[in-house]
Amino acid sequence: MRPLRFSRRLLAVLFAFIVCCIPAARAQDMPPDIAPRPSSTPYTGDLSIFDKPGRDQRLQIERVMDLLGLKPGKSVADIGAGSGWFSVRAARRIAPSGTVYAEDINPEAITYIRQRAAHENLPNIHVIEGTPDNPKLMPASIDAVLMLKVYHEVANPLELLRNLRPALRPDARIGVIDRNGTGTDHGVNASVVIHEMDAAGFALSGRYDFTKADGQDYFLIFTQKR
Repeated sequence: MRPLRFSRRLLAVLFAFIVCCIPAARAQDMPPDIAPRPSSTPYTGDLSIFDKPGRDQRLQIERVMDLLGLKPGKSVADIGAGSGWFSVRAARRIAPSGTVYAEDINPEAITYIRQRAAHENLPNIHVIEGTPDNPKLMPASIDAVLMLKVYHEVANPLELLRNLRPALRPDARIGVIDRNGTGTDHGVNASVVIHEMDAAGFALSGRYDFTKADGQDYFLIFTQKR
């Protein structure tokens, strides 16, 4: 009986050791200089708010698409697509042979974009329901990404970027349009985005402030580090 009691005690000690070590191992995956930060609750309200007249001019979206290299035949991911406002513009730009992957975590947005694409006769828009940490894109399928006013909602940016990276082709460009803020006020400082992107293996290749003349909005472009 004594050997049996000893074995049970040994197993209990080993189990406790493993349980204690798992969080530590996960913590080691996170770069030491990247701390958790506040983020905003993902938007779930009226999607038509994103289609206010004049938004094309305020964001200078044609210039944004130029800088992202969008042209016929390209494959584009609209991460956090919302109403599909950018998706439909990108779909027209890259037609007839290009593809837009309109990704969102909100099932209502998925339905909205699917109906919109059908109504506007844009069969090159493919709708994807992702998760907060994974856009669920196919490997080596994407030439350009735009995260339009959505990065401040990402609670685990490194995890999202790790899951995004396999979908990118070698020269893919990742665009982030957002506004400076605290994270909880539907904005996040550009310096925070650059720092997190760097930790995830992306280098800043362009920085612009022409999207909205409010002094707070910015447009950043990243590429994969070589």
